[in-house]
Amino acid sequence: MAIEFKMVPKQNNIASPPQTKYYPCAVSKGEVNLEYLAEIIAGRSTVTVADCYGVLIGMSQVIGEELAQGKIVKIDRLGTFALTLKGQGTDEPEKLNKNTILGAKILFKPARHFKKLLQNLKYKRLR
Repeated sequence: MAIEFKMVPKQNNIASPPQTKYYPCAVSKGEVNLEYLAEIIAGRSTVTVADCYGVLIGMSQVIGEELAQGKIVKIDRLGTFALTLKGQGTDEPEKLNKNTILGAKILFKPARHFKKLLQNLKYKRLR
């Protein structure tokens, strides 16, 4: 099945005169939730939907706990989760402290398995 995309105009106001270029934007076909994933996994294995659901919930909790301890979480064939920080820059290293940290984000780096999947995608433009 092809990935559908639409064209989105974006204006570059820095250029003189301002220029509009069109870029592809993927169109979502909906979303799936944890319960749906558990049902699919259960259908492909010998465990129940409830067991799959429990494992997936537990895994998401443990990933969060390990990230909160400053660890990188690597899950083979899925990817790696890590924390990154967003903060204010300072002129001197001595001025850098916890008050200059504005927040944290979770970075996800997909496994090679997923990167290879992207190479075989087909695309279809929507009108």
